[in-house]
Amino acid sequence: MYSSYLTSTNSVTIPRLSPIAEWETTLHDPVAIRTEDVKTFYFKQVLDHFNYRPESYTTFRQRYMINFKYWGGANSSAPILAYFGAEGPIDNSPAGIGFLTDNAATFNALLVYIEHRYYGKSVPFGSREEAFKNASTLGYFNSAQAIADYAAILNHIKKTLHAQKSPVIVIGGSYGGMLASWFRLKYPHLTIGALASSAPILYFDHITPQNGYFSVVTRDFREASETCYETILKSWSEIDRVASQPNGVSILSQKFNTCHPLNQSSDLVDYLESMYASAAQYNRPPIYPVNVICGGIDGAPFGSDILSKIFAGVVAYRGNSTCKVNGVTNVSETSVGWSWQTCSEMVIPIGIGKHTMFPPDPFNLETFAKECKEQYGVSPRPHWVTTYYGGHSIKLVLQKFGSNIIFSNGLRDPYSIGGVLDNISDSLVAVHTVNGSHCLDILRANQSDPRWLVEQREKEIKIIKAWIAQYYADL
Repeated sequence: MYSSYLTSTNSVTIPRLSPIAEWETTLHDPVAIRTEDVKTFYFKQVLDHFNYRPESYTTFRQRYMINFKYWGGANSSAPILAYFGAEGPIDNSPAGIGFLTDNAATFNALLVYIEHRYYGKSVPFGSREEAFKNASTLGYFNSAQAIADYAAILNHIKKTLHAQKSPVIVIGGSYGGMLASWFRLKYPHLTIGALASSAPILYFDHITPQNGYFSVVTRDFREASETCYETILKSWSEIDRVASQPNGVSILSQKFNTCHPLNQSSDLVDYLESMYASAAQYNRPPIYPVNVICGGIDGAPFGSDILSKIFAGVVAYRGNSTCKVNGVTNVSETSVGWSWQTCSEMVIPIGIGKHTMFPPDPFNLETFAKECKEQYGVSPRPHWVTTYYGGHSIKLVLQKFGSNIIFSNGLRDPYSIGGVLDNISDSLVAVHTVNGSHCLDILRANQSDPRWLVEQREKEIKIIKAWIAQYYADL
């Protein structure tokens, strides 16, 4: 979910990348998986894959899970589908990421889920407190170390199961989708292909306009309802007007039924921006949260003022809880970890320009870097992702070099603006849907899924089957 992880003078921070929204519990029922089908293992992982200093050889326990239920076995070289954990624990991945389980029987596949270092139970230095102590211990927390971890674990699994000839397909969503695509490019000898769902690998180093994310949020709301869009557009000046009155912030606190009194009107602005962005990013069937918010705004009683309409949208989206805004914020390990990642290498420059439904708030790298330096004592490296993995002139670079990656996107997802939306070559393919949202294709299939979503998944499965068939033909 979109929320502030830095104490920032800049209200726009980098939205978290996750297949499933933090608040979401009911939009997609998890896959019913028997706990005995999924086994948990721990791998003795090296702290630093890229140095030979004595401390680099320190190890930690890295968690991974395997579902053996559908596997055809090593003797038949049956495939392995490996899901790359991202900025959170993998406890819910076997149930939440239904694409693997839904298609495991079709592929006779072994299902593997690997946890990202520094999340869940895969924490170096013996404890979370020690691992997050300072930049010296956090310095090993980056994407290059993470995909090297995945390489080591996949090698270990194949060796342990005598499955050296089993082809591996890697799958990831959002940040995990970036990791899957980068893994295919960096470790082509370990995987025959990657499904990178909603992976904004081009939202770095000015390849994508910084205004892109919030331009898509705006488009989503405008397409849902012109009057809803107009109301939101006008609401910011109304918030400022009320806030400038005597006791104005207190009036806003009452009007929006805040859990605690607002300290400043910008707290409310941040909350609403966050809510609209999250609704757009996870605007998936059958609920369609953008429509829910606009239904509340447009359905407010006749004669309601602008802020009453906005509050009706909040109530429609958040439900009838006792209070709505400015509640207790749960600081999750994801928010703590993602803060470090965005302050080091995942510098996704998302800002708000002039032509959206939001108050302009450009991304200022200098300010962002200063805040990161104050918090961690180190500065971000905004050009490192494109230096290490590429991104500029991606078609020119990859059409003769890369192969077997599916870049899937839903165009209602604001992060899709930073994704690969056109085919790069015959085997580096873009599969997108006009009405899709963030990582929707890798969630569990439901009876109520619209036809366009069913067809998107069928296309992805057909491509993966062809990769596997070609691999067997080449053996």
